[in-house]
Amino acid sequence: MKTVLVTGGAGFIGSHLVERLLNEGHAVIALDNFFTGARKNLLPFLTNGNFEIVRHDVVTPVLLEADQVYHLACPASPVHYQNNPIKTLKTSVLGTLNMLGLAKRLKARILFSSTSEVYGDPLVHPQSESYSGNVNPVGPRACYDEGKRAAETLMVGYRDYNGVNVAIARIFNTYGPRMLPNDGRVISNFICQALKGEDLTIYGDGSQTRSFCYVSDLVEGLIRLMESGESNPINLGNPHELTVLDIARKILDMIPNTNSGIAYGTLPKDDPHRRKPDISLARRVLGWNPTVPLEEGLTHTIAYFRQELEGQT
Repeated sequence: MKTVLVTGGAGFIGSHLVERLLNEGHAVIALDNFFTGARKNLLPFLTNGNFEIVRHDVVTPVLLEADQVYHLACPASPVHYQNNPIKTLKTSVLGTLNMLGLAKRLKARILFSSTSEVYGDPLVHPQSESYSGNVNPVGPRACYDEGKRAAETLMVGYRDYNGVNVAIARIFNTYGPRMLPNDGRVISNFICQALKGEDLTIYGDGSQTRSFCYVSDLVEGLIRLMESGESNPINLGNPHELTVLDIARKILDMIPNTNSGIAYGTLPKDDPHRRKPDISLARRVLGWNPTVPLEEGLTHTIAYFRQELEGQT
């Protein structure tokens, strides 16, 4: 048994990671300020004697004991991270600085959840870890993109200067149950709109592409990365590339009896035109490959949102 700290543990990905770690018999501390995380995501685990919730903002230092640290805390959708760009940047930079200080004191391995957004609107396709990105440092997405890039720099600095045992996961689009219905992401938006009988809103002409990884596949990748000795960034995502229009049509096909159509809006500034991970490094170093087909993952996600929306009526 290890004691594992998960920052952002009440969030979408964090809560799934907490569940997996508890199922494997570890003691888990979920740390969250509940800005985008939801306490209900953790309620099923409260009866587990190995589980503890700490309400705390990573921008402020914290003293805890752990063998491993999964640092996932940060708003991850444009709707939320653009709500307070300075707070978002502080969460990535100061939060990571504080967690690295904790890991240094504890001599614990720390995994940082970076993002495919470090590649910006990429000029290289697919994106491998060697690509340095095409990011606008003063654009509307910069608080998130540049915050994560700076946090990666901190991770490598603490590794090289202070000898901290680090891991960096560059996470591509992830979906599944416990996503927030109002987070503005493609899949959650489309499913909620279809279930409500509203038109699915596509920004731009729908030709932009994304690659969607089911949350259980991602959690498997995170755990494999933590248990490896790898300290350089590794892409974690599903390389199956779809246009946004394709995913909208797929969701409409999977939700019968909806009156929804498709509506078009203006493409946001700096929105990536193509996004697809090169996961050859993860395959080689971690032996990891996503296994959940899109239709299966969408079935679980639609069922979750149907239940959530029915609970609101």
